Amino acid sequence: MTLLSVRDLTVSAPGGLALVDGVSLDIEKGERVGLIGESGSGKSLTALAVMGLLGEELKATGHVFFGNEDLFAASERRRCQLRGDAISMIFQEPMMALNPTMRVGKQVGETLRIHRGLGRRAAARAAVDLLGRVELPDPQRCAMMYPHELSGGQRQRVMMAIAISCDPDVVLADEPTTALDVTVQRRVLELLDRLVAEEHCALLLITHDLAVVSEMCDRVVTMYGGRVVEVGPAARMLTSPAHPYTEALLETSLAVSVDAPSDGVLPAIAGSVPAAGAFPTGCPFRDRCPRRTEACEVTPPLAGDGTHAVACWWPIAQPVAGTSTR
Repeated sequence: MTLLSVRDLTVSAPGGLALVDGVSLDIEKGERVGLIGESGSGKSLTALAVMGLLGEELKATGHVFFGNEDLFAASERRRCQLRGDAISMIFQEPMMALNPTMRVGKQVGETLRIHRGLGRRAAARAAVDLLGRVELPDPQRCAMMYPHELSGGQRQRVMMAIAISCDPDVVLADEPTTALDVTVQRRVLELLDRLVAEEHCALLLITHDLAVVSEMCDRVVTMYGGRVVEVGPAARMLTSPAHPYTEALLETSLAVSVDAPSDGVLPAIAGSVPAAGAFPTGCPFRDRCPRRTEACEVTPPLAGDGTHAVACWWPIAQPVAGTSTR
């Protein structure tokens, strides 16, 4: 059963510059989907557009269906009802998402008061219970603290408590460990894994860590230049990727997770992600791709067998025109 369906999502900046260009993806009930790609690929903007949290200067078009309901056609009041209740989000930097002037317990309880109609005392008790679920030490004391009095890992746990407070159907997690110390990242991800399992909710996990995707996700979506360039089962994409960009991400990820090569040189993707508006026409990755040909000056469609699709004229399993397979 498809729970969340994004269709032809475009996010445009002033002047009509497309930052996200025609993104489509589905999340099934209880499914875990990893959204990968370098910074500047459009991952976070996609999640913010789904949540209806884009800045006023940005415009989103397309469709976002929650079940049979198109969120882009719904009233702002209806979207507010769903946001934080049926669909919740864990942000990359909790210090920016939490209110610095409000005690932690009150912030957790506020969601329950708005979406569940709990009174002040009932919400306060529920907030303490939630802070205990996310493994904060002495949750009663933490509830009385302000965000700046907590560590980065503890603040992220508060964000998780808010995200699961209303038993959501889907959680969007945007790089939930990027701002954390390496020693804390693993524990926070293990906690997220457990909470999602306990809540039986779907997860869209935006991350650079392909090892985490391999452990936690059922499917993977690769984005580059604001577009989806490959989508498929995690087991297949992380072992036999079809798009040269996914392959390059995998090679660099493996290189930093195992022993360094004998020559001490780690593999890197050629070039860098262009600024918005500076991506080439046709395939957005063609300027950095070792398999590029003149054909890549035309935008390739996202095509596949229903479970695995790739937007590439010369996918990995197929020889490039004019080259020998011997």
